Parts: sequence; structure tokens; C-alpha cells
Amino acid sequence: MSDTGHLNNDDAWQAETRPTAALVLADGTVVEGFGIGASGTSSGEVCFNTAMTGYEEILTDPSYSGQIVTFTFPHIGNVGVNDDDIEGVNREVACGVSGVVVSEPITGPSNWRAAAHFDAWLKKRGIVGVSGIDTRALTALIREKGMPNAVIAHEPSGVFDYEALKKRAAQLPSMSGLDLVPGVAGHSTFPWDHGKWTLRGGYPHIEGGEYHVVAVDYGIKRNILNLLVDSRCRVTVVPPTTGADDILALEPDGVFLSNGPGDPAATGEYAVPVIKAMLDKGVPVFGICLGHQMLGLAAGGATRKMHQGHHGANHPVKDLATGKVEIVSMNHGFAVDPETLPADVEQTHVSLFDGSNCGIRFVDKPAFSVQYHPEASPGPHDSHYLFHRFTAMMAEYKTRRGERR
Repeated sequence: MSDTGHLNNDDAWQAETRPTAALVLADGTVVEGFGIGASGTSSGEVCFNTAMTGYEEILTDPSYSGQIVTFTFPHIGNVGVNDDDIEGVNREVACGVSGVVVSEPITGPSNWRAAAHFDAWLKKRGIVGVSGIDTRALTALIREKGMPNAVIAHEPSGVFDYEALKKRAAQLPSMSGLDLVPGVAGHSTFPWDHGKWTLRGGYPHIEGGEYHVVAVDYGIKRNILNLLVDSRCRVTVVPPTTGADDILALEPDGVFLSNGPGDPAATGEYAVPVIKAMLDKGVPVFGICLGHQMLGLAAGGATRKMHQGHHGANHPVKDLATGKVEIVSMNHGFAVDPETLPADVEQTHVSLFDGSNCGIRFVDKPAFSVQYHPEASPGPHDSHYLFHRFTAMMAEYKTRRGERR
């Protein structure tokens, strides 16, 4: 493998020849390109995302904390950006993503919803990016060797200290063992009363709600909360370190475990005991992504680091109970090992790409979770039924609790 330049997008280089950005991999590979977004350097684990839409939602998903996202789709930025498509809930956290890699130069926005140019938006949010990269070759590299650590640098002068950047990239820690939740989750308890976005109404305020859901924020996405509210839920969001007694004091009809970044085993050091307490009390539990992984850990299972992870909006997942195949959105680099699950927890969904676990449920408790994102914004929407499954569990729980009283 050559030291520089073999992943350059030749078409992009025809228009401009002086590199102003570089992606420096941990093995010393240097890929030069043209800077977009903020100037400076950033570092993280490089992954690729195959989605054809939703680049703003992806780059504001807190689950991407510590990662540099490579888009395989070439036209990134062409519809601009707007305030409605931001997924991060916690405004004090600007963004989770460490950097962005694209193939083509950013063109001017062409969409009636666009409020700003993508490049200006990246600058405002402090996201370092590089264009002019052969993202197909980079994706092939990740598929072959796994997700590498890297430093991404943008310097308008084109002057780089490559030796220093190589050294920094080589010294980056593995994602394994990292608890990244404190960097993206909120620190306060607050209500959420917005429903899902509509074309003419934006995000409506919806008062009340038949079921009270306490959503534990490990880096929660806005559309998850919107769909909970849309499913007749009154939602209270709590910080990731909230204790079991404090959650139970809120008298929830159900507890939601959110998505988030990093190694679930590391976050599980403080999250799993709380989840176990919810299970022991018989409170309905629903988890997504990191929440799914930690529910697996609370059940007594184990998680493992994946070779390349799953990142995209076109992943086929099979529901083992019905045989139905759903097309889903995914973003994860860890997975639950189904071989480690106890007898009272069954696997409910599997990836048709690699057979990895994508869902579990407890046989004797009202608790289930999925690895993928049923709330996916902008889509697909095949799995919205899971929110109704959660409300059905809460309805039964409320009935049992009323009978006990």
C-alpha cells in the first residue's frame, strides 16, 4: 500500500491541484484532498455510511462521537441544511462526529428547505472535513482491514507536518473500552412534548400523554423522542447516570434506553445496575442501539467489537418471529453476542448481511430491544411498529399495577 495519494478522487483533483486537507491513517497512510468545513485537526475512528439521504441527521447523531464519517454517496451537501433536521437533543453539545470525508466538491444547495450552505454549516459547528477522496477505495480498505483510527486535518495554506500527524494517529486509543456517553449526553432532567415532523406543521407540541416514559439519555436522538410522544407518551428525559431510585420516583409506565456512542461495556459499568433494577421491578423496558447492547449486558450477555460495523439506511433485518424482512437504518460498531444470552432471553432479529444480532426480548419480563433505529429520520420507516409494541407493554403494566393497588 503506497504512502500517499492512492485514494484521491482524480475527477475532483482536475479542478484543483493543491491539497488543503489530509486524512492520515494510523498505519501511516496519507490521503490528500481539499478542505471543507472548519480548519484545524480532529481525530477518530473512520467508518463509512452508505445512506443516500440524511447527511445532516447523520452528522448530528451523538452516536457518531469519536468517529470520522465517510459518505459513500457522492452528492453530499447538495440540498443544504436546516434547523429541523438536526438530531442532537442537547444544545450544549455541538456535534458528536469527529470529521467528515466526501468524494465530490460541495455544490450550492438546491432545495426549498435549505437554510444554509453545507460548508458554512460545517464551519459553524466546528466539523473538519476533506473532499476529493476516492471514498469507494477507502470503503474497500475498511471492509478489508476494519475501521482504522485516523487524524483529519484542514489547513488552507496546504502546509502539513505529516510526521506529527502520523504519530498522533498511531497513538489514538481503540474504541474498545471507551465510555463516550458523558461527552454527548445531557446533565439535567427535562420533559419532551414534540411530535414527529410534518410538512406543513413542523414539530407539533403534544400535551399530556397516556403513558409516562422515562428516557435515559446516552446520546438520544430527537426523532426517537418525537415518535414516543406521537405514540401517546408523556416523556421525561434523564441523564445517563440517573440512579434506579430516582427513575422509579418518577413513577414511569416504561423506561426507554437510548442510542449513544462508545463501548457498551464501558458505559455499562454504571448503566447496567440501573437497568437490572428496572427489570427486577417489572417496569417495561425498550432499548435502541447502545440501549439494546446494554440491555443485553444486563441480561447476562456479552458484547463484541465489530470488524467494520453497520452504518447506513439500507440494511435488511429479519424478524425471526414473523419471517418478515425490514429495511432499516443502522449505526453501530459493537454487537450483542447471541451465544452468550441466557435461556430466558431470545434473539428476535438478525442482520441478513452478516447474521449478527439485531434484537432480543425477555421471555418472562416486559423488556425488548433492537440494534437498529426504528425511528429512522429521514427513513426507512418499516419498524415504527416497535413503538406500538412498547405502548402495549405499558398498557398491560398499568393494568397490573392498578390491580395491585
